[in-house]
Amino acid sequence: MRLAGLVWRRFRKNPLSVAGAVIILLLICAAIFAPYIAPYNPTHIDIDNILSPPGLRHPFGTDELGRDVLTRILYGSRVSLEVGFVAMGIALVIGVIVGSIAGFYGGKVDSVLMRFVDMMLAFPSFVLILAVISILEPNILTIMAVIGITGWMDVARLVRAEFLSLKERDFVLASKAAGAPNSRIIFKEILPNAMSPVFVAATFGVAGAILIEAGLSFLGIGVQPPAPSWGNILSAGKDNIEVAWWLSVFPGLAILITVLSYNLVGEGLRDALDPRLWQAEK
Repeated sequence: MRLAGLVWRRFRKNPLSVAGAVIILLLICAAIFAPYIAPYNPTHIDIDNILSPPGLRHPFGTDELGRDVLTRILYGSRVSLEVGFVAMGIALVIGVIVGSIAGFYGGKVDSVLMRFVDMMLAFPSFVLILAVISILEPNILTIMAVIGITGWMDVARLVRAEFLSLKERDFVLASKAAGAPNSRIIFKEILPNAMSPVFVAATFGVAGAILIEAGLSFLGIGVQPPAPSWGNILSAGKDNIEVAWWLSVFPGLAILITVLSYNLVGEGLRDALDPRLWQAEK
């Protein structure tokens, strides 16, 4: 609890990071309560209000089928946040397991696993995702799985580096001398002390996953219409950019603000979890 309190005190000293955290909380609330706060049905077609500009009835205007853009952005936030959290969760599980094993055992095990990581990093991740998505059925479950499976390498490298440092500490050597099994040493002794940089990487990773999902939906191989997604709303905006600027501006701002907020929180966490800054303050 003392550590959590210290981290919070350091985090709240950064007003931009606190603002980012507040925006993320508001986005999560908007996603959860979208069915209750959205003014219209996200798939309702109104041919009498096609490409209506922003006004009192439709604050963000309507799209090429007369659907309310504000409603679709609110429902699209559910897709973006779900993809971000689930995809990053998959990446964390794979990365933590691979990095823990590589860092703890070292030697040939480390060499084999890290060469595999290097091989995965050699492929442009977005191109790899495009190739996999084009083969499989483009739905939200596939997108989450593919982004997670192709995004664990940086987590693995971070965890490995922490394990290489921590496994030589006295508390680990004492556990080995006491005959504790390797699984206990890895998951009970070392891993909890190696998670600080992982939390920071996860925050940036969620922002990256949201951007990837938006890019895939923009290209037409992500979330498929009529389901709303910030990316496919932007895609409709591209086709009507000369007559309906609001179809590009409002979902673009939603992506910008969300990704910027996660990056600000990540920066704040990185500073708050850095023990060197704690010592400097003392």
